[in-house]
Order: sequence, then C-alpha cells, then structure tokens
Amino acid sequence: MDLITSSKFWVEAGDDLLDEMINLRRAIHEEPELGLHLPKTTAKAKAALEGLPLEIYEGPSTSGFVAVLRGPANGRTVLLRGDMDALPLQEDTGLDFASRTDGAMHACGHDTHVAMLVGAARALCARRDQLAGTVMFMFQPGEEGFHGARWMLDDGLIDPLPDAAFALHISPNIPTGVFAGRAGPLLAAADVFHITVKGRGGHASAPHDALDPIPVACEIVTAIQAMVTRRIPAFDPVVITVGKIQAGTTNNVIPESAVIEGTIRSFSERSRELAHEGLRRLAPHIAQAHTADASVEIIPGFPVTVCTSEAAALFERTAEALFGPGAWRTMPSPAMGAEDFAYVLQKVPGAMAFLGATPEGGDWRSCCALHSNRMVLDERVMARGVAMHCAMAETYLSKGFDLEP
Repeated sequence: MDLITSSKFWVEAGDDLLDEMINLRRAIHEEPELGLHLPKTTAKAKAALEGLPLEIYEGPSTSGFVAVLRGPANGRTVLLRGDMDALPLQEDTGLDFASRTDGAMHACGHDTHVAMLVGAARALCARRDQLAGTVMFMFQPGEEGFHGARWMLDDGLIDPLPDAAFALHISPNIPTGVFAGRAGPLLAAADVFHITVKGRGGHASAPHDALDPIPVACEIVTAIQAMVTRRIPAFDPVVITVGKIQAGTTNNVIPESAVIEGTIRSFSERSRELAHEGLRRLAPHIAQAHTADASVEIIPGFPVTVCTSEAAALFERTAEALFGPGAWRTMPSPAMGAEDFAYVLQKVPGAMAFLGATPEGGDWRSCCALHSNRMVLDERVMARGVAMHCAMAETYLSKGFDLEP
C-alpha cells in the first residue's frame, strides 16, 4: 500500500485513538517527573502497551525503554522517538489535570509525545502483518538537560542501529495541525559556561587597596558580545548569552570573586569550537590586564540537531499526503533551542519535525511558549501526530527515502 492510498487509514486510526491518548496524556501530566528516572511515567507507558506484540528492552542507566515491533519481513528498521521527562517549574495553567507535583510540570509537551508514541505503537501493531520491516519505539527520559538519548545509546538499547529515525515535537507557536521542519540544522548545539574572576577583597571605600573582580567581570561580559560579532562568521552564527552574574554579599565590601554563567548556542562544530576558543582566550587575558585571574569552564551540551534532506522531504510529502496542501511549512532558518534527539541523528539518517498545537482560541504568534509555566496545548492534534508517526514508519519501511510514487 503506497502513501497516498494508506493516508486515509492512518488519519482514521489517529482519530480513533484520540480519547485514549488524551486520557494517557492527562494522567502523565498530573504526575510529572524529572531527569533520567521516571518510574511513574514509564509504568503508565508500559501499561498502555500491555498485550501488544512488542519486545521490551531496558538498560541500567535510565528508566527509558525501547519497544520493538517486528513485521513478517526482515527489511529495514525505523525508530520513532518520544521523550518523557518534565521541567522544574511550578504549573500555573488552572487545568483540571494540572501537575500535582510541586516544582515539576510538563511545560514542553513531552506528555503528548509519550501519548502519541503509544498511539502509534497501538496502530502499527494492528497492521503488523503488513509491515515491511521493524519499528523501534524509543521512550526516552532525561531530554531536559540530562542527555537521556545518549545514555540509552550507551546502554546499547538501540543496537543494532536502525536505518532511519524520526521524532515529533509539539509546539503551541505553530498553527494548529501544521507540521514544520527543514533539512540541515534544525536546532542548535547548547553548551554551558562558567567564568570565575578572582581578585582580592577589601573595603568598598578603598578599592585601590583591593582588587575588585566586579568591573573585570563586567568588562568580560561586554567583550564576549564583541568577540561573537567580530570573530565568528555571520553566516554560521553563534549566540552567547550571559544569564547570571554573582558577586558580593553587601554594599560596602569588595568581594574576592565574581562568577559569570551563560549559554552558547551554535549550528556547526566549527562555530562551536570558535566560541569555546574565544571564551578561553578572552576571559583570562582581560583579567590579566587588571592583574586579576579568570578561569573558564565549558560544559558540553547537546550537539546540533541535523536533519538529512531525504528525511525532511519525506516528512513534507507525508504531511501533505495525510492532510493536504498547507499541512507542511519549511522553516526558513533553524531555531536556537536544543534537543538531545541530536545524538540519535548523529548515528543514523533521519529528521525531527514540529507539530503545531495552538490552544483553542489562542494566537500562535503570541500564546505562551514551550517552557512557560502557563503553556497549554490543543490535545486534538495528537491524532495527527499518530497518523504522521505511522505513515512515516510504514512508508520508510516499504520504500526507504524513495519519494517517487
């Protein structure tokens, strides 16, 4: 069955599963969990998969798992991924199913990702006899800064590697039901830096008898922005943002040290390397000019999320086959957010796409964004997410990245 012929089936399958997905999503939303170990969320996902012809694989490092569906043919293998963890936020949405866990909220839509992946597993299991290969469903914790995808790879849960991998990410700031993506860099690499400036403390009335680290730190912050615009090519951009400066305890004491913390966002390993080198060179030399000292620590984060052109094209064709013209938008530029699905896409060809879920009555241009403690979504788009997961998997298994009808 080709993509055009099967599109109606998958759309109807998504619609049929919507109520189940809403119930699962809300149950997960009420009990959000953080980090690499999500026992309640994992248990809910597994319970929703119970009775299906799936092989479950788990590793020692996380509570993530991979469910494998083997079709009758020994063909290609495709991976579909859904992340499961929440964010450390206090929810302020007023929803009937709002978080009951203090300091944790599904503010990035991962609860919908789990529900959609479960829905896709149920729908694809129902057509197991017609699959031309194997589907791996990757239920992944620790996306919010904990490198969950990398841990699952290191644990061998995706070994042998699939032939291709796809993921969906919900977004309230894209028109409802519209899929969006692009070939090449989709999301940035995200690194963290800490700069510690060490001076000599003293009385605020006599700065000449001390070595004040605060003006040195301020000069470093200003110089960082000049370094970015003058040392890094404009067509391979980097964003360096200082998010925190900490120094001192009161108004009449010069402190011993000042700490600068921030993030580095980049779209290539070359620009990423230039930014790291620039920070390591700039901070110590500025401090030395003032007879102070500065140390730089850079903590590597997620790599660049790069979508292969063939996989992005398959996303576009599938969206339009399922839901007609206008169901796909090609993003003119990548976004500066980061995503640990990048670790999977470093290993195998594939792509991620966004799915618009503007809340009913809201404006996608101005409604609360991901990571807001007031972010809400239109749950009905999960039916489209299931249809997309299933159609992408079935089409890839039968045709690979061949886009010919």
